[in-house]
Amino acid sequence: MMVIRPICQNDLKSLYRLAEKTGIGFTSLVPDEAILQKKIDGAVRSFAKDNVTKPSNEDYLMVLEDSTTGDIVGTCGVLATVGLDEPFYSYHLGTITHASRELGVHNAVPTLILNNDFTGCSEICTLFLEEDFRHSKNGQLLSKARFMFMAQFPERFTEKVFAEMRGVSDENGVSPLWESLGRHFFSIDFKEADELTAQGNKQFIAELMPNNPVYVNLLPKEARDVLGHVHQNTVPARRLLEQEGFRYENYVDIFDGGPSLEARVQDIRAVRDSRLCLANIGQPKGIGEGSYYLVSNAKVADFRCILIQRSIPPGSAMTLTQEEADSLCIITKEPVRVVELSPYSRG
Repeated sequence: MMVIRPICQNDLKSLYRLAEKTGIGFTSLVPDEAILQKKIDGAVRSFAKDNVTKPSNEDYLMVLEDSTTGDIVGTCGVLATVGLDEPFYSYHLGTITHASRELGVHNAVPTLILNNDFTGCSEICTLFLEEDFRHSKNGQLLSKARFMFMAQFPERFTEKVFAEMRGVSDENGVSPLWESLGRHFFSIDFKEADELTAQGNKQFIAELMPNNPVYVNLLPKEARDVLGHVHQNTVPARRLLEQEGFRYENYVDIFDGGPSLEARVQDIRAVRDSRLCLANIGQPKGIGEGSYYLVSNAKVADFRCILIQRSIPPGSAMTLTQEEADSLCIITKEPVRVVELSPYSRG
């Protein structure tokens, strides 16, 4: 069975193995043991915190584990806030109007404006799934398990959450936007800038990035064309988030132009529609057929989330198999949170 759980100290080697497969542009998961160990340490501390009443610098990093083999095959995470310990930059794609009454000209010109508008917001991040496991709805489980955690513990997150999506780059990791814009100000390769950002070194952005608006029309066509678009490997993740209620509001990554999607937490479909019920352990009817459901427990440090299939929708109580209950670390009569995996693809 595939199970979402908090990352633990024993997962470093598995996390490093996954990081080696992410590629350039995936700044939240880089193959550097020191950085990854720091992420694990932060996540362990975050899940161990009791009596959290408001979001701070917590980093809830989770893994997808095959309980049969013990293999770690994916990661997902939620940052309670961004931009408090180190600056968080993005571009906003806006317009500046130029007009001449004498000539009868009125032009609305698209611009990129450097900003810190997401400072203090929660961010979903670090979504990666091994290619061999991109089937059987594992990707949906990995992504949406975060919403189950947020629904259960809303006090740990801000009202708005966003996701910074990986932008367009070629097979060599070359970004058209970086080559047309960033390189002129930083004089380094996209990969090097990416690595500096992954290490938390963002001061160079404030020192070297232009504070004045960048006129989009002055950029080459190949750079304009990638603004707000995602890497081909990120297309399914974007579609999934948009189905859950996330929207693109013209914020893009300053390096590769990838879009930031955002939503109010309470408006996310999986958060809004999920509900608590009591668990019974036995032999469920209609197992293995019908609709798919996300089921999670109501615990922080021992958070678990799994995917089940039932032909009969859960009521005020939900019957789970012993294997399912064990995977969720619960006993009978404990509360579980449940929501349909995707109302767009029943069956």
